[in-house]
Amino acid sequence: MAKLIRLNKPFQVLSQFSDTQNRTTLAHYIAIAGIYPAGRLDYDSEGLLLLTDDGQLQQQIANPRYKLPKTYWVQVEGEPNTEAIKQLSRGVHLKDGPTLPANIQQIETPELWERHPPVRFRASIPTHWLSITIREGRNRQVRRMTAAVGLPTLRLVRVSIGDWSIEGLAPGEYQEETVHIPKTPTKVRKKRARR
Repeated sequence: MAKLIRLNKPFQVLSQFSDTQNRTTLAHYIAIAGIYPAGRLDYDSEGLLLLTDDGQLQQQIANPRYKLPKTYWVQVEGEPNTEAIKQLSRGVHLKDGPTLPANIQQIETPELWERHPPVRFRASIPTHWLSITIREGRNRQVRRMTAAVGLPTLRLVRVSIGDWSIEGLAPGEYQEETVHIPKTPTKVRKKRARR
């Protein structure tokens, strides 16, 4: 059995427990020994961060080879046209190579908490919201993807990882659960018969 923590990470909080520059860390919200983030969420991003005390579960959540879907609600600057949506859906070419295809939907403004400080708006440029689901975990990937199609990200909230979501959690709140992890069988090496 593994301990799993669902945290709604606030804006401008590091996805770690200590910092030499005195920035806000996870230690300001969680005081449970022996748990570690399963993956990360950027300092300037908000939403679901999973933490666990089990290395195998941490790997299954964080390692891209398991391809757990991660869904983000993304406020972008500008108007997403059909071509931009198609490009994001097919995958875009970034400096570190092409991304895998993503599930993209334009959505109504979601009901979210206010962000502090708030997003800076420019009256002359509209903003829109997208739901973006990816199965990779590159550094700042969603922000780089939207920028590549001319839609800079203003606000990014991760709402789910696999079957886990931030539902019912206000910023800074967490919920603990116990997860059963089936142990992967070790490979048995067969000895070759000598002739």
